[in-house]
Amino acid sequence: MVEREVKLGAGPGFHLPELEGVADGVAAAPTEALRLETVYYDTPDLRLARWGCSLRHRAGEGWTLKLPTSGSGDLLERPELEFAGPARRPPAAALRVVRAYLRKARLEPVARLSTLRHRVRLTGNGGKRIAEVVDDEVSVLDGRRVAARFREIEVELLNGGTALVDPLLARLRSAGAGAPDPTPKHVRALGPRAAAPPEVAVPDPRRSEPAGDSVRRAIAAAVVLLMKHDPLVRLGGDPEHVHQARVATRRLRSHLRTFDELIDPDWIAPLRDELHWLGGELGAVRDGEVLLDRLRGRVAELPENDRRLGQALTNRLAAQVDSARSRLLEALDSDRYVDLIERLVEAANAPKLLPGADQPAADVLPALAAQPWDRLRAAVRLLPPDPVDTELHQIRILAKRARYAAEAAEPVLGAEAGKFARAAADLQTVLGELQDSVTAQAWLRDAGGSGRRAFVAGELSALEEAAAARARKEWPKAWRALDKKKLRSWMPS
Repeated sequence: MVEREVKLGAGPGFHLPELEGVADGVAAAPTEALRLETVYYDTPDLRLARWGCSLRHRAGEGWTLKLPTSGSGDLLERPELEFAGPARRPPAAALRVVRAYLRKARLEPVARLSTLRHRVRLTGNGGKRIAEVVDDEVSVLDGRRVAARFREIEVELLNGGTALVDPLLARLRSAGAGAPDPTPKHVRALGPRAAAPPEVAVPDPRRSEPAGDSVRRAIAAAVVLLMKHDPLVRLGGDPEHVHQARVATRRLRSHLRTFDELIDPDWIAPLRDELHWLGGELGAVRDGEVLLDRLRGRVAELPENDRRLGQALTNRLAAQVDSARSRLLEALDSDRYVDLIERLVEAANAPKLLPGADQPAADVLPALAAQPWDRLRAAVRLLPPDPVDTELHQIRILAKRARYAAEAAEPVLGAEAGKFARAAADLQTVLGELQDSVTAQAWLRDAGGSGRRAFVAGELSALEEAAAARARKEWPKAWRALDKKKLRSWMPS
């Protein structure tokens, strides 16, 4: 489930106000009093807390794992998973979700909280529960001694109760509650160490920084992207998480190529090989999901009498995607993957740089970022008047590398590099549409079989060929737009 909540501070004199009728049709149940005994688990360096996660056991409720928050404004959203299991042994299924964070570190109890909770449940039309407001008086325990106390108000929204945020906050603030404070209970209990940055953090750019700092920042940003999406890849559901994890591996491989003049080659080679392996596992799922979504859309365009056979084709593809996903999860659970994450964390913090990395980034980065562009421009110039699909696919790969190089340089070299990167992304998108269409046609040829199913596969292929023709027609315009973005203000002539 996804937890949606707002946290507020509260002083000792605060009392929950009357919440009946806080909005039209909203009823408030009588206040309930509960005693909650909770133990939080983490690594000795509080790795989970610093990544924005929590793993707790609460007496009578079992185990709960919360992943990093998202959302905007006062409302926080975060995946929340529940697990059964004995109180003193974190469930293996929960640990598997956050394995990229834990890796080989041990877990131990890090905080014990005793909470007196006063809870008011709010229901809407039909008696459906849409929100809870709780007033928590929290005691942080050190053995039998109370080491600290604090109080907080939580507004948790359920079953479409998001519209209650503003009226509930207004009612609570007028009664004396403090400003929204997103700090989780266990972080408040553990103190500054738990609120420290995670083991991989992206440093702010400095115009005068050495080139090595730019390398570290580019690698760190990609590693953070991979690690933030890793738990969500394991949980499944939204294909975007596999996509972002794959983008992270591609960025890393591209950065190692772009900055290879600044990095120890013996250090790069094995890391690049392992990223290629991981990218292949992610790509098998991502490519299948893209193709599946694409063909399902095409099936909807078929005449009604042909849709059943079209759906049978997509069902076959869905089974292939499920198989690829199973292989991906096996890879993520392997020691090989854990070792790769360990190396990536090290790479993000201390890549093995060559002496040239001490030079000012503003002097070094323009030439390095220009190299992928030069290769792209040379490849385009060598294209025949009517390039084949494989030649245009190679142009897409080179455009992606030029884009990633410009994005890595943008924090130091400025907005013009960002404009170039966006134009490269536009070219990549047009050529990606062509490649997706070519891939779809190839799959349909293999899966079409015979008889009526082959006819339906042919209909789908015809739709894809029309899409490919449009992309072939559009890509020169996207190329000309990119070519104009090559400016001397950030890239050498």
